[in-house]
Amino acid sequence: MTSLAHQLKRLALPQNDPNLLTRREVASLLFDPKDASSMDRSTFFALGCTGLEELLGIEPAFSEFQETLFSQASVDMERSVQSKEVNKKLDAGISLFLTRLSPYFLLKPAQKCIEWLVHRFHIHLYNVDTLLACALPYHETKVFVRVIQLFKLKDPTNRWNWLERLQKPGVPLARGTLITHCYKDLGFMDFICTLVTKSIKGYSGHSGNCAQLRVIFSFYASTIVPALDAVEKVSDTIISKLLPYVQKGLKSSLTDYKAATYMIVCQLAVKVVMEAQLVDILALQVSKSLCKEPVLPKEGLGCLIVLLQNQKEGTVGPKSFGQLCAVTSLVPSLQAMAAVHDISPLLRYLLPHLVHALMETEEPSESTRHGNLFESVLQGLPLSGGLDNTVAKMLLEEYLSQSRLSAEGVAALNQRLLPLVRLFESKYPGAVYMVLEGHVSDISSAEDKNLFHQFISLSMSSGKYQILGDSDTSLVLSLKHPLPSVRHMAVEHLMGIVTSGQGGFDQAFLKEALLERMKDDIPEVVAATLKALEVTGWNMRLSMLKEAVRVLDEPRLVEGNSDLKACVVWGLLPFLVVTSALPDSPDLQLATCVAQSSIISQHNLTQGWAYGKRIRKWFHNKCIFHFFVFEDTCKRFTENAMEGTLVNRGIIYTLKRKEADKTACFLSGETWWNPEKLDTNTCCYLRLLCRLFDVIITGAGQGHMAASFRALMKLLFQVHLSDPLELFKFLSLVWGYGSNLGDQLDCKVNAILQTQALYVGRALLSAQPGKTLTLLASGSSPVVLSLLACLSSPVREVRRAATATLQTLAQVDSSPFHSIIDRLLKTTEELTTGPTHLSQVRGAHTSFVSSVKRCLLAGLEELLLGVQVANCPAYTAKTILRALGEVNGESVLSVLMPVLERLLEQSGPENPTVLKDEALLMQLVLGKYNEHAAPLLVKDQDCLELFIKALGTVSKPYPDIPCFQIIALEQITKAFYSALGDEKVQQRLLGVMFDLLVESKSPVCAQTISSVFKGIAVDGELVANELAPAEKPKVTVSVQQTRRSKMLQRKAQDTSQAVPKEGAVSWQRVTLILELLQHKKKLKRPQTLVPALFSLLSRCLETSTVERGNLEYTKQLILGCLLNVCQKLSPDGGPVNVLDEDKFNVEIVVQCVRMSDMPQTHHHALLLLGSVAGIFPEKVLHNIMPIFTFMGANIMRLDDTYSFQVINKTVRTVIPALIKANESGDGESTAHMEAVVTRIVHVFADALPHVPEHRRLPILSQLMTTLGPARFLWVLLLLLFKQHATQTNATDKDAALERDVEFWISVCCEFEVEEQLVSLIKILKYLMALPQDKEDGEELNKPAMRFTEKEKAEDLIFNMEAHSSKELRHFKFLSVSFMAQLLAAGNLRMFQMIPVSQCCSDVLFSLLEEILCYIHTVARCVEENTDKPTGKFWRALLNKAYDVLDKVNALLPTDTFITVMRGLMGNQLPSVRRKAMELLNNKLHQKTQWQEKQVTVLLDLTGDLLAIVGHGHGKVNVMEEEQAINRQTALYSLKLLCRSFGSDHKEAFVPVLNRAVEIVVSPEEEKNVMGSALLCIAEVASTLKALAIPQLPRLMPAVLQSLTERKEVLSNELYMLSAVTALQRVTETLPHFISPYLQDTLLQVARLTRVAEKATTTPQLAVRLASLRTTVATKVPPRVLLPTLTKCYSKTVNSKQSQLGPLMSILKEHIGHMEKDQLTSHQSELTSFFLIALDFRAQHCQGDLEKTKEIEGYVIDCLLAMVMKLSEVTFRPLCFVCSFVAKDRLLTFYRLSDSIADRLKGLFVLFAGHLVKPVSDLLRQTNVTKTDEAFFDTDDNIEKRCLLLEYILDCLHKICLYDTQRFVSKERADSLMTPLVDQLENTLGGEEVYQTRVTKHLVPCVGQFCVAVGDDTLWKTLNYQILLKTRHSSSKVRFSALLMLLELASKLRENYMVLLPETIPFLAELMEDECEEVEHQVQKVIHEMETILGEPLQSYF
Repeated sequence: MTSLAHQLKRLALPQNDPNLLTRREVASLLFDPKDASSMDRSTFFALGCTGLEELLGIEPAFSEFQETLFSQASVDMERSVQSKEVNKKLDAGISLFLTRLSPYFLLKPAQKCIEWLVHRFHIHLYNVDTLLACALPYHETKVFVRVIQLFKLKDPTNRWNWLERLQKPGVPLARGTLITHCYKDLGFMDFICTLVTKSIKGYSGHSGNCAQLRVIFSFYASTIVPALDAVEKVSDTIISKLLPYVQKGLKSSLTDYKAATYMIVCQLAVKVVMEAQLVDILALQVSKSLCKEPVLPKEGLGCLIVLLQNQKEGTVGPKSFGQLCAVTSLVPSLQAMAAVHDISPLLRYLLPHLVHALMETEEPSESTRHGNLFESVLQGLPLSGGLDNTVAKMLLEEYLSQSRLSAEGVAALNQRLLPLVRLFESKYPGAVYMVLEGHVSDISSAEDKNLFHQFISLSMSSGKYQILGDSDTSLVLSLKHPLPSVRHMAVEHLMGIVTSGQGGFDQAFLKEALLERMKDDIPEVVAATLKALEVTGWNMRLSMLKEAVRVLDEPRLVEGNSDLKACVVWGLLPFLVVTSALPDSPDLQLATCVAQSSIISQHNLTQGWAYGKRIRKWFHNKCIFHFFVFEDTCKRFTENAMEGTLVNRGIIYTLKRKEADKTACFLSGETWWNPEKLDTNTCCYLRLLCRLFDVIITGAGQGHMAASFRALMKLLFQVHLSDPLELFKFLSLVWGYGSNLGDQLDCKVNAILQTQALYVGRALLSAQPGKTLTLLASGSSPVVLSLLACLSSPVREVRRAATATLQTLAQVDSSPFHSIIDRLLKTTEELTTGPTHLSQVRGAHTSFVSSVKRCLLAGLEELLLGVQVANCPAYTAKTILRALGEVNGESVLSVLMPVLERLLEQSGPENPTVLKDEALLMQLVLGKYNEHAAPLLVKDQDCLELFIKALGTVSKPYPDIPCFQIIALEQITKAFYSALGDEKVQQRLLGVMFDLLVESKSPVCAQTISSVFKGIAVDGELVANELAPAEKPKVTVSVQQTRRSKMLQRKAQDTSQAVPKEGAVSWQRVTLILELLQHKKKLKRPQTLVPALFSLLSRCLETSTVERGNLEYTKQLILGCLLNVCQKLSPDGGPVNVLDEDKFNVEIVVQCVRMSDMPQTHHHALLLLGSVAGIFPEKVLHNIMPIFTFMGANIMRLDDTYSFQVINKTVRTVIPALIKANESGDGESTAHMEAVVTRIVHVFADALPHVPEHRRLPILSQLMTTLGPARFLWVLLLLLFKQHATQTNATDKDAALERDVEFWISVCCEFEVEEQLVSLIKILKYLMALPQDKEDGEELNKPAMRFTEKEKAEDLIFNMEAHSSKELRHFKFLSVSFMAQLLAAGNLRMFQMIPVSQCCSDVLFSLLEEILCYIHTVARCVEENTDKPTGKFWRALLNKAYDVLDKVNALLPTDTFITVMRGLMGNQLPSVRRKAMELLNNKLHQKTQWQEKQVTVLLDLTGDLLAIVGHGHGKVNVMEEEQAINRQTALYSLKLLCRSFGSDHKEAFVPVLNRAVEIVVSPEEEKNVMGSALLCIAEVASTLKALAIPQLPRLMPAVLQSLTERKEVLSNELYMLSAVTALQRVTETLPHFISPYLQDTLLQVARLTRVAEKATTTPQLAVRLASLRTTVATKVPPRVLLPTLTKCYSKTVNSKQSQLGPLMSILKEHIGHMEKDQLTSHQSELTSFFLIALDFRAQHCQGDLEKTKEIEGYVIDCLLAMVMKLSEVTFRPLCFVCSFVAKDRLLTFYRLSDSIADRLKGLFVLFAGHLVKPVSDLLRQTNVTKTDEAFFDTDDNIEKRCLLLEYILDCLHKICLYDTQRFVSKERADSLMTPLVDQLENTLGGEEVYQTRVTKHLVPCVGQFCVAVGDDTLWKTLNYQILLKTRHSSSKVRFSALLMLLELASKLRENYMVLLPETIPFLAELMEDECEEVEHQVQKVIHEMETILGEPLQSYF
């Protein structure tokens, strides 16, 4: 954009824009621009008022705009007619309204208001910034994009130009783009910050907290903070830009604004290290913001913490501390923050200042406030990270620095500090201690020592530092004194302090001091320390006792002294007695310490007591408290009788306790003592019994105390297990507890204890009476079940003991288990040998149910009933069932059903907790659902329901046990499912499995169901029932009901809601079942699935369009299942009998193919049809055309490998079936088959344009390979030809033909050579069978014949009724053309193999025979149609046929070819002769390497050709035309022969030249023949060279004479081109022999050049003429050419002036080609010629200035060519000769001077000195203001004067431009300056000519003249003269003067500054010029000067 445009744009204010009244484009936010243009103003006003009213209901602040922007007066207000003040006021109102509107921008009322403002006030043009500020917070919405699209942002200088790329795509502004632009464009960042302040200002006075601005504040923070984070380096410019807004935000009372500012400050602190002063200011501002209105205390303090944390330490001054102290919620806020964040940076700043203020402040109120703050900080905030040491050090140092205080001041200070120091010491004693200890040695002066001791007195530990009189040192140092006596004395003093209760000591000091003295090396000191322990508290004593135990545990103390060691052990034993049951009691801690000592832990009596956790755990229960001491001791009891007695007494005490009586009563009446069902107390009791039993049975087994322990055993049984039934319940518990995985008793029963308990039980059973034994052996007793469980133990001894115990029960005949016990005892050895034998024995017994006794069966049932009991432990039931793994059957499952039901209830969602043993038990019970028990599911409905319930139980309580659902599913095996027998039950289970598959979300469940379904053998009918339930009987309906149902279906389609029909299976279920069927192998009667699958497929097709798209996958599954069924029924693809043909609905499959858009569905359907083709070929054949039609229309267009494979497979399966079905042997079937195949090929050919290019060849190759290429390739090719002939567009015919032919050749090359040749033969036969043409009476475009059995393939290839005659001719021509191109494809393997392959010879000869027959047929048609419009077609077709013949002949050897051609040239038919010659020409064009013998034979053909050339007379008219063509062809053949062999056999072509010249000389010869003869002459002459000289006298005049005949030349451009070509070649070959003909040649060249410029049909003519001109200019010598050119000039200058241009171009090129010596010798001649030529304007102008200008230009260009080759010496005379010219030659002279100056540049300045004075005079003489006289005497005086002025000014401009020699001296400048400046007033030629002369000639000349002057004094004079012209009366002169001033400034640039002072007043005057154009130009000049000079000029005005 130009600077003027910028200025105009800046001035484009609303009041200056008249287009507002006539704007055609209507911008709109809510409407389409087209719709908005049709709406009137009242509509928009009503819309805006409605929006405003709705906004008033939300925000009353908009009420003031009802009277302004939305008043009735605004409807008629136009901005363009208002003043600047009114528009400014309007902008202010719009800005305020949009500012208040921004929070509500997304609301519809707001957008209505904006729509009114856009329409009425055009805010999108004149309030862009305000409107953008209103919408910018919503930059990620579409409404924002709509606003952006309203703006005009194309101008690159527009600040919003970066948003232009959003307008066209209409995408929202990305957040990342916004942030990036924010930190790159600081003006935009300032815009965002100002947006916030304007919004606050806009709502000031209307709302207290401005809650509606929250979106503005959020946008502000979310933009500035990420921008600061994204910028690589935060510069000072960014900080300075943000700082004012940060200060405003911190001072603001708005919470959200302040919070946003806090975030920005934090980001600045994190991103950049700021200067200390700035950090101090920010910290102070943040502190003040907390002090004024502490609405965000945590946020403000957090901001301060981040600032202090990330900036340099010490940058924040004390002012912020004063503000922080005034914050009331400081400590609570920090306390809440400390729980989550690190507040130490703030404390590190705050506490030193606070401590200093405590010491320095004397004012009571301030002192109290600081003290309270310090106290609050100590109590509420943690001092971590060394802060405690820092505060302690500060306290001490500040205190010690108060030496200036008086005694009263110190006392007052101590009074203030005492509670604070004590509080600090209580919190952080270690810090105070370390500081005091570090300063003890540093204090030297008495004054410091005094202050130090006073500070010590303030602490609670003051007693530690008091001075002892005996040692003259402090208590702390005395305790560590090197003298033992001093340490002893200090300990005694310490004991006295503790006894007296003196203060100043903390417990930690006392404890640490005594502990340290316990480690003293002096016994007296240790003794004193132990004595001091007696008066301390228990807590301190515990630590001391532990230290004493450590001393006693020292190995060196008792080493070698056993008595002392025993004494220590027995002395420590009392401390093992625990008196408190609390887990953290001191006696327990001490007991643990004693037990862990090495001396106790290594003693035999107390070994292993060192496990503190065990001690704590056992002490929780009081009932075993007294037993703990003896438990492990008994196991390690040795020979100490006293110890044994002690142990026995302890156990007896424990056994006689009766605390367990209450617990034991809970166990009465229970069959089993089941720990899984008992409460905690009962379990504790049983645990005690088990452990007592373990201890006692272990002690009773061996040793000298065995008798004592047996007594204890008896005591145990008497007190706790007195009832025999309870005793054996307890023993049963011990027998089976080892297999309990839950371990509820926390008691391990190992195999030894289990064996011991079994033997105890055996002994006890042997002693029981018969009645008790009967009870114990009954089914209600746990004894037998527990013993049977022990038989499965992996330990042999356990099994042996269990067998022995079981023998005691064998005598109880009444026991229900008697038969089992008896049978087991018979295999005692086997049972003892291995644990697995139990299940084998039981399985063997139960496998022969018919032979087993009833009692044995009853025993097993009783055993299972015992397991079924609810109180039976799960671990026992689990063990028994595991042992009964081989016991299966209906009865077993029937008995176990309650167990399963109970466990399933426990596994429900209400009670999901299941023990691991219960889970394993359920797994075992579910395992009974096998093929043996399967019939029970049919008989017992409850059994089936239980199993189904298990299938629905998804609980998985333990990760190592499968989910119950999975366990149940795995039971459905092939055998189980088959054993069910009942189809209803099978159907039910199948349905449940499918339901689970639909409802379950577990992939494991789905995988399991898939595996189960794969494994079982399912009847297809059952699956069919699940896919399609039984149909309901159809009900007849009326027509209205049918219509209503269709309307409902249509509505359902419109709403896109697919609701399944009533009774129909959901598609999800169908899909899952079909997925399972995809991989199902074991399927019975798969044919029963076919109806259901077709029903589903039909249902898919009946759905709505939307749902049909969702069912594509389902369709694919259905089709895949049908394909699987077909493959199962017919693996080899042959017909089958089990599948009913009527049920296989191929039409639905075809319909599915047609209606689907999914390629995968098409693939499945085609694969299915391919498979069905082998089973039901007839059914597929009836639909074969729709199948292949669809393939052509859809699937062949896809570009993927799978589609390609589907096509191939369909072709390989369907087509062989088709051929096989029709190969009956009779001709009718074969014809029918060929017709069908032709139709199929037709489909492929029609679809080919839509098939991906790289797929076309493989598809057709596969198709032909399947059909047989020898039989059907010709059909494919002809169909392809027909397709191209009838469907190709006329626009790209050639390209399409080339592309198609290349593809057709590729298709042919896919097959063998012989097959290709056979196809060509068949094509020729077909073409000969076609009629010659379509009858005239037949109608075009009749519909094709319907496909019937009688229709032949030939009729389908090209149907005469369906195509026009033109298409028929195109088809024939295309077929023959392709044959020629195929035969010409030399790189194909066909032609590579022909010379070596003998198998093709017969076929090749047949092809020759057929092509000759076809040529004969076409030739006859040519003769018959000579006078018809189609004659041209037949001749072209004949040529193509000859071309085919040529290609066939090309396969023959060369010698034979020549012989054949010679024979053809003698043929009677002219067309045959011409074709022979054309074949010869083609052969010659191939540039073959000819042998010498072959060349001789070819040269002999020249006689035959000359004979044809000579036959030119005595024929009828038609024959003459034919002969003319033949003669032209013969001449062309001679030309090619000469080109090929003429250089080596020149003499042979002399007769050819003679004959050609005769033809040219003959006036009666036909012009086309003459043109061919001329071309032949051109070739022969260039070859013969000197041998052609004798023919020049005849040739040249004839050629020139023929060119002279204007009429014939213009009518036959080909002849003219031939003549020029001959002329050029002769001139180029014999340039020295054409001088007699040179003048005529030049004249003809000049004339023809003008003719060629006007001709457009033969562009080659201009090229040939240019070549001829170059040949003449470069080949002819100057001595010949220059006189001839002079003569030609003289002849043409008067009457043929337009031909002077070509003559001058020849001379120019000739001069450029001349050597220096030649130019020197001919310079005078050339100078004379140019003087004559330059006088053209004076002599021959005749008033036509334009034509004169053109010719004069040619002469000047030619002269310049010579000037550029002259030296200074030779040029100067020429220059002086030219300079002395008359007035009528001045135009030519100054134009020549201008051109020479332009070419010579700085060299011309050397010759320009004499031009200054004439130029000055001419400038005055041509100025109309200086003289009124006419300069030229002619009528065109004014035009000539204008031209002269332009040439003078341009010449002077170039002289100044290229001046490097200081050409413009002061004298020359003075001479030229005034005339040049006065030209501003010269309005010669009118206004337009004046303006053009000033801008293009005068202003550049003066500007460059100013540069060439180079003198500031002359600049000032020149500038002043120009300035004077600005006061001219004419506005045009003033305007031109301004242009000249601007040019001066642009040339002089900063040098113009010296001229500026005198320029400013003139410009100031012009700024108020009466002419608006001048006024605007002044503004532009000022703006450009500011740009050029680099400084503003406004200060000068």
